[in-house]
Amino acid sequence: MHAGDEVRILLVLHYDGRGFHGWQVQPDLRTVQGEIETVVERITGARRTVLGSGRTDAGVHATGQVATVSFPARWSASRARKALNALLPRDVWVEEAREVPMAFHPRYDAVARTYRYRVGTAALSASPFHRPYCWALGEALEEGLLKRGAALLPGTRSFRSFAKAGQPQRGEMCTVQEAAWTPWGDLGWAFTIRANRYLHHMVRYLVGTMVDVGRGRRALDELVALLEDPDGEATTSPPAPPEGLYLERVRYPSPSFVPSPPHA
Repeated sequence: MHAGDEVRILLVLHYDGRGFHGWQVQPDLRTVQGEIETVVERITGARRTVLGSGRTDAGVHATGQVATVSFPARWSASRARKALNALLPRDVWVEEAREVPMAFHPRYDAVARTYRYRVGTAALSASPFHRPYCWALGEALEEGLLKRGAALLPGTRSFRSFAKAGQPQRGEMCTVQEAAWTPWGDLGWAFTIRANRYLHHMVRYLVGTMVDVGRGRRALDELVALLEDPDGEATTSPPAPPEGLYLERVRYPSPSFVPSPPHA
């Protein structure tokens, strides 16, 4: 796990996305990657790149983002975690740290990522203790329609209809391994999706469209058309707002790389 005088440390991160312009470093903007790199430089004395498993957008949260950074070999993972948590802002927290091989890459070695999206249907979801972390819709959704919509998603297909325009270089095929709506306590519904990759804003477009189906604003057949005929005339509903979305877990092929299961 060492290369000369360096050690590669894997971090499992939680962050509240409200105060960030996404994960990736951007000039003159506050980002998660930027905050962590600033602290790493402070404690090691050198600027070091923090690599993430994916680039969450502005306002999106994480309870299982995976990142790596190289430290001087004298640093242990536990010492790095303690130092980072002592200096990081309160909206970022390192849940876990461990040493991994220098060749490990948190993005390219990942085989699946799990996202969760919370939709508040109860009036209580508009509370200031819930609204920043869900889509406070405040109206009922038809359970059967939500679940039938989610059941259409697993498999390998083009999700171009559910992507923000202008990304032809990324390709459009994704393999969805799991998709389901489950109760979010007494507050509403949570949509969980696991896939090998995602297109830009894909989860939010999927949720926005399924919620409109669940509200009775559009037919389930329109969701089918969007999935089966990306070149057709059907269009998605507006994307669900970012504050309901969480990167929950990243999976890797080797058990030694797999972060601990997320907390309930």
